[in-house]
Amino acid sequence: MEQQDHLLAEARRYGYIEGDQVWLSPLLDLPARQVGQVKESGDASLIYFAQRFELFRNKVEDLLQKIEESENKGSFLMKALHLKEQVGSYDALGDFESLHRRLTEAEESIKVTIVRNREKNLATKIGLIQETEELANTIDWQAGTEKIKDLRQGWIKTGPVEKHLTDELETRFQAAVDKFFANKKEFLAEKKAMVNRVYDRYKELIHKSEALQNSNDFEETTRKLKQLQQEWKEVGGSLPRKQANDLWTRFRAAHNHFFERLKVHIESKRTEGQTTSTDDNLTRKRALVAEAQALLSQPMSQAVARAKELQAAWKKVGPVRGEESDRVWEQFILACDKVFEMSALEHFIRKRQPAGPEAGSPEEQVNIRVQALRDFIKYDKQEQEVLEENLGKLNDSPGNEAFRTMLQGKIRAFERKIRTKNDLIEMLRQRVTK
Repeated sequence: MEQQDHLLAEARRYGYIEGDQVWLSPLLDLPARQVGQVKESGDASLIYFAQRFELFRNKVEDLLQKIEESENKGSFLMKALHLKEQVGSYDALGDFESLHRRLTEAEESIKVTIVRNREKNLATKIGLIQETEELANTIDWQAGTEKIKDLRQGWIKTGPVEKHLTDELETRFQAAVDKFFANKKEFLAEKKAMVNRVYDRYKELIHKSEALQNSNDFEETTRKLKQLQQEWKEVGGSLPRKQANDLWTRFRAAHNHFFERLKVHIESKRTEGQTTSTDDNLTRKRALVAEAQALLSQPMSQAVARAKELQAAWKKVGPVRGEESDRVWEQFILACDKVFEMSALEHFIRKRQPAGPEAGSPEEQVNIRVQALRDFIKYDKQEQEVLEENLGKLNDSPGNEAFRTMLQGKIRAFERKIRTKNDLIEMLRQRVTK
């Protein structure tokens, strides 16, 4: 009975009967509105609508309790808004205003939590993006791939950010992932192509060696085989161990076969008292160096042709013993390089100067050529820096050793190109000052 009296009192506090209709008094900014009709009696109807309010209040209390206990409060925002909207339309009699206030407070609290969470999510996603972008520069593809998987999982598990940032962040993250896999694909394709080139190059050197192994031109063949040995060292790249061992065995067998024959030949020559004077060879090679160094004073078309003839003549000169062999070779190859670089320079000048390569004063002609050489050196240095950067990125794993050797060889080649061009610049400047 007391419960019924309480409900009736609450109903009369917030509503009233007019004729055969039950009305809810004005609340918030809403006018009074009809919530039902009188059925059995006025008091019974008021109690009925007070009971309906209790049912609605219990739903609100239950939701507020869940919000309080939950870590993911944002998931309850829509439910809170839905109940808040029902406050103005639910047919019942009671203190809707207090429920509206509490739901509003819960809504504001959830929104604050959502903003904070989205700020945390934004910081997390930016961090994930930066980590992914950094992986674009790795060459440890296995570890990088595993890291990408972890970063993707972290991205999925991270909650939402503000809507106007969502597309931009998703695009940036996916672009970083795509760049990593594009770089990986390009690297693996290049590595496969390089392996094929390495295999073909080794086979080529083997065929050349086997074709020479029975030659009786011992002096020239010795030079050729040593050149092939040097070229074998400079191939670079890496192959599966068994395949590499099989190729090396064939290559070495051809060389061993020839040099065993050479030992027999030398012994027979020694017995006959026929020896070759290495001093004569050194004299001949020094003469070739002197002629090569003088070629820059000739017209370039003649100089290039003669440099090629001198290179062919060099191959026919016998060996030179001791350190002098390397020294005289360096002098010869540098002199030839200068001829070829100068020829390339003059060809470039002719293409760039319609009035002719000799247009302008001697000083202007030299300045044009010096500037062109400086530009060439700049491009060479850029190529060299790329190679050095790639070399620096290689880890110390044995599988990268052949690739490392190849990069080092290319770097040395660019160093020689740059040194030759600098020598030409100095030579051109001296011509002007004379």
